[in-house]
Amino acid sequence: MTSASSALFLAQLAQGGEHGGQHASLNPLVIGLVALGVLLLMLFVTTSFNRDR
Repeated sequence: MTSASSALFLAQLAQGGEHGGQHASLNPLVIGLVALGVLLLMLFVTTSFNRDR
């Protein structure tokens, strides 16, 4: 696969492939808040088990 065909494929994939890009989009704010919550939960779990000092 050449770089030009790879770029074309990725551009079509980003636009929704053969479906014309007509799909429901996820809210970026919700995704960011969920990711932040997961990272804070992982931080809490990691620090709560690290009691050796």
